Amino acid sequence: MEISSSGRLEVRITAADVGKRVSVRRLSESGTSGEKFTDTVGVLTSWDHGVLVITRRNGVVVRIPESSLVAGKVVPAAPARRRGPAASYGELARVSSRAWRPVESERLGEWELRAAEGFTRRANSVLPLGDPGLPLDAALDAVRRWYGERGLPAYMQTATGAEGTQELLCAELERRGWVREVTAELWIGALAPVADRAEGAGVTLSRQADEAWLARYQRKGVSEVALKVLGSGSPRSWGSPRSSEAESGGEAESGGGPSVWFASVPGEGGSAPAAIGRCVVDGRWAGFAAVEVAPEQRRRGLGTTVMAALARQALAEGASAAWLQVEADNEGARALYAEMGFALHHTYHHYREPVPAASAGSGIDR
Repeated sequence: MEISSSGRLEVRITAADVGKRVSVRRLSESGTSGEKFTDTVGVLTSWDHGVLVITRRNGVVVRIPESSLVAGKVVPAAPARRRGPAASYGELARVSSRAWRPVESERLGEWELRAAEGFTRRANSVLPLGDPGLPLDAALDAVRRWYGERGLPAYMQTATGAEGTQELLCAELERRGWVREVTAELWIGALAPVADRAEGAGVTLSRQADEAWLARYQRKGVSEVALKVLGSGSPRSWGSPRSSEAESGGEAESGGGPSVWFASVPGEGGSAPAAIGRCVVDGRWAGFAAVEVAPEQRRRGLGTTVMAALARQALAEGASAAWLQVEADNEGARALYAEMGFALHHTYHHYREPVPAASAGSGIDR
């Protein structure tokens, strides 16, 4: 907290600091268990009518009466990372988007509108990196028209918790009635420790998701469009040379692109695989997804075995860092990934356009 030369706590933030990361202390509300003060750190998204609104790293919004403030100050945009690869939000947003490509996309200024006939929100949402080139209300109207023409609800994929994330946009969407449907986290870590976790014996790697792999995949009845998304659009030819990419994780040069791999551990008696996984190698990054283990085979290290085999392949292609997405309430996966050296980078959210009550319930998968 900010302390004056006289030793007193001071409030050194004003409404002019909206959009900055702040740390504030306030008097606790009556009835709380013995604590006199409550501290909150996050992005100040508004200060109107005597109420501050602060968005925490995980996207949780805290409303604080100005009259309860005891101290406050602006703090650095994001704490320094102590381990793992350095990465900006923009780099990771673009890399993770290329790992889950839509079948159709269009630019709205610096926003990317993505569609894949409703197969997952990640491939059917706007990635709003930068300026849409229109006032926000006009841009959101254009977004809703674009998705409406395709028979899809409009979604926005936003993020909180790192430098350059979109706390202010989240607040504006909520003011306009957009509803947050899904929140998850993107974690990053060094790739080599993942490759060293297990030998990977019995793991089969393939460029395509075959029928056996799809039999274990949690989304049943996968369509041709879904197969294109899983294959990251148009994967490069099997024998084509890998194109060099900048350390920033930029797009591959012409003739190359993300390299997609599917892994599986055979099940018993010709049944569906005991475990599967997917990895997209893109420059220095390896992105893991769809790591799934048969319920009766869990707690035997098969998920780790699959990831290790994929990591070794990614290392062979020149990757050095890894990312993955995990739901906030998946405690088992979070514990495993933390043990592997992964750590939270930012939280991301999918906001759905306001819909009449009669139309509710027709969303799409994450």
